[in-house]
Amino acid sequence: MGSDARRGRLVELLGPVVAAEGFDLEDVTITPAGRRRLVRVVVDRDGGVSLDDVADVSRSVSKRLDEVDVLGGSPYVLEVTSPGVDRPLTEPRHWRRARGRLVKAELRDGTSAEGRVTEADDAGVELDGTRRIPYGDLARGRVQVEFNRHDAGLDDEVDDDLDVDEDIADADDEG
Repeated sequence: MGSDARRGRLVELLGPVVAAEGFDLEDVTITPAGRRRLVRVVVDRDGGVSLDDVADVSRSVSKRLDEVDVLGGSPYVLEVTSPGVDRPLTEPRHWRRARGRLVKAELRDGTSAEGRVTEADDAGVELDGTRRIPYGDLARGRVQVEFNRHDAGLDDEVDDDLDVDEDIADADDEG
């Protein structure tokens, strides 16, 4: 069995296992690693993936792989992970999960658009609350890494903390 056929068989085999755990199977890769193979299974879901989630999915996937000889009896190392920030946004669910994030979108006409995802539904994505792009016009997108981003809610919380500190300082000055 060739590597593409083996990968396809793994996707077919593991998709239902991952779905039963409440996740989407995003990717499966098989990479030679000496005498073993590295089987990397990428899963995601709305709300993200915790370490406990990864452990649960890993147990289920490992059990299924051990039941079926899809790897030809070769030893393997299983890695279950969530997609990284560099994962291309190609499916509506990817765009939905990027809500609130700054993205750069490549359009099919060769242009690009950048903005914060404010809405994503079955028909398309909205950037910055002003530009609506149907999925048919999108080639793919990528989340942009932001090192100095401050969430509005976080700023309000910090401001509230400062007000409390000022009130305490004022009370100390009076007393």
